[in-house]
This record gives sequence, structure tokens and C-alpha cells, in this order.
Amino acid sequence: MRPQSPVCPALVAWGNAWLAGHVGLDEAADHVEAVAGPTVVGQVPLRKYLANLRVDGLGELRLALPAPGDPLGLSGPAEFNSAAVDAGQAAIAVLSDRCLGLVPSADLRGSSYVGVRLDVQETGPVRLDLPSVAEAERELSDAVRSATDALASVDGPAQSRPDDLGRGGELAPGYPARAHRVSALATRLGAVLRLVEERGLTSGQIATRGAVLRELDRAVRRAVVAAHHAIFEPLRNP
Repeated sequence: MRPQSPVCPALVAWGNAWLAGHVGLDEAADHVEAVAGPTVVGQVPLRKYLANLRVDGLGELRLALPAPGDPLGLSGPAEFNSAAVDAGQAAIAVLSDRCLGLVPSADLRGSSYVGVRLDVQETGPVRLDLPSVAEAERELSDAVRSATDALASVDGPAQSRPDDLGRGGELAPGYPARAHRVSALATRLGAVLRLVEERGLTSGQIATRGAVLRELDRAVRRAVVAAHHAIFEPLRNP
């Protein structure tokens, strides 16, 4: 399960839309499973697990998109952080008295069933150093400009442009327009990053390209995380 798998972003976006009253539980669960496949939490079907969490005081869902050396959205413990980094993603269920971390893995049964299993363990409190969607949008714009300038002189194989990659990154009802815009742009840039190839470059070109693309990847992940949390920003910053 790699970061491009949509399960945790979909769960956070549609789960938060449900918690904020913009969609029903069935609609939220249906959207998650439409993009991720049949989903269970442990052995419990997704919608039943979410309903149980709501009774236990679920207030919001948070997204983590960590990478090695950058535990974006994670707050421990070490075992959970390691699993989330390996998966490239996690969702954090924020309850009234604790936080639960959900990490996805492939759920394969028999010869034809392909779904997602979310493994759960208690995790630390929500991190307070994550960017707002406005901050993340500025960081993303800066990173795109820096990458464009740095890569302009690096010749290599032709790459797909964001416009070639279709749509993606759609959020759920109830999110502000800026969050929809930032999520869509960041998701498309993330697709570009995944298509980057290094064949035909010199070692110096690879070093230059690698440094700027790592910065762009960080900005993309921060923008996606911020967009998925933006549904609650007006409540926190009236």
C-alpha cells in the first residue's frame, strides 16, 4: 500500500463531511469503498466501525502522509509511526478522550477478493504544527516555482504535465472552495512526481533534480493534508 492509494484521503474527506453533517454515513462509506474497494477495520465493516466510533465520541478525522524523515501528521508511538511511513499514509480518529491511528494494508481473500484492511492502535495527540490550507497553498506555489527554475536547465526524458493526468483530489461536500482547489492541484502534482524518470541523466543532474523534487513532494503532501483538514478551519478561526 503506497501513498497514491486513495483510502486514507477518502476516509478523512468523506468521514469529516459526515461528522460535519454534510452527508450521511452510508454515503460517506460508499464513497470510500468506491475508490478504495471493500474496507474493514480489523474485522469490522467500515460503516459499522465509524458508527461505533461516533458513539464513543469521534469528533474528526485527520490525515497523515508521512515519508522517511518527514513524519507528517504523526505523533507516535514509534510502532505506529513506522507502520504509517511504510504505508505512506494513515488516518487519525480523534475521540473525546484519545486518538486512534488507522493504517491500511491490502486485504486479499481467495482468488478474487481485493479490499483494504485498516489496522488500529492508539496514537498520540493531534499535532498542532500542521499548516492551514492558506499556508500550504503558499508553500506549494513557492515549491513549484523553485522546481521550475531548478529543472529548467536539466535535460531528460519528456515528462507528463499536470494537464495530461486528468482529475483527482476531489474532496467531499462541505469543504471550502480553496481546499478543493489546493487538493486537486496537489494531487495532480503528486501524479507528476510519481512519473518522474531519471534515465538519461548525469549524476549531477540526478542530484539537482532529486533535491528539488523532494522539496516539491514535501509541499505536495503538506497541501493534501491541509486541504483534508480545512473543513473544520472556519470553526477554529472565525
